[in-house]
Amino acid sequence: MEEHIKKPEVSLISKPDNMLRTVYTACRTCYSAFSPEEIYNSDNARDDEKALNLIRKVISSGHYSTIEHIQVSFAISGISRACSHQLVRHRHVSFSQKSQRYVKEKEQFDFVIPPTIEKNSEICEKYKQFMNKISDFYLELTNAGIPAEDARFVLPNATSTSMVVSMNLRELIHIANLRLCTRAQYEIRTLIKMMCDEVIKSEPWLKEYLVPKCEKLGFCDEDKSCGRKQQKDN
Repeated sequence: MEEHIKKPEVSLISKPDNMLRTVYTACRTCYSAFSPEEIYNSDNARDDEKALNLIRKVISSGHYSTIEHIQVSFAISGISRACSHQLVRHRHVSFSQKSQRYVKEKEQFDFVIPPTIEKNSEICEKYKQFMNKISDFYLELTNAGIPAEDARFVLPNATSTSMVVSMNLRELIHIANLRLCTRAQYEIRTLIKMMCDEVIKSEPWLKEYLVPKCEKLGFCDEDKSCGRKQQKDN
C-alpha cells in the first residue's frame, strides 16, 4: 500500500538557454533603433547586471509582453486530481495529462494523502482502507468488461496524476503570485513552490518575481490575511 502513496515530483524539462538575454532583447527592442539581432549580440546583452537593470525597469512599468517570449515546460507527477483540477483553471497554459480514459489501473491506484489526514494515524488508516475498497470496486468493474472511461467514475479526487505543463514566463509569475499565497490550498501551493524553485536554480534573477502577491503589492488583498503583510484597508 505504501508504494501507492504519492508525493509531488517536479522537473523543469525545457527552457531557453539564454532567458535573461532574450528578455533583455525584447525590452531593448522597444526603445532602440538597432535590430533585435544586433541587440541580442551586443555587449550589454551579455552583461547580466545591465540587462537586469533594464528588465526590472520595464517590468515595473507594466510592460509584461516582454517576458511572454520565454516558454518553460515542467514534468509533474504525484499530485492529486484535486490539485490538477485547480491548475488547469489557469489561462495561457498548455497541459498534457495522464488519461483515466485510456490508461487502465491494473492494481491499487496511486493516491495522495492530505497532511491533515496523514497526521491522524487512526483516520489515516481508515483513509487507506477506503482507497483500497475503491480500488477493488474499480477492478471489479473493469474485470466485468466495463470500459476504463466509465469505471473511472468511481475514482476519487485523491487519485494521483501526471502531466506535462508549459507556459510563458508572464503566466508563471502570475500563477506564483496567486498560488504561493498562504490562502491557497496546501497541495497546489507546494507544487507551484517546487516549480518556481526549479526555475530559480538556473535563473536566480527570477526569485524576486516568483513570490506571493503580497510581496509584489506590498499589502494583502485577501479577505482574511495570514498577517504577513498589512491588509489593503489598513
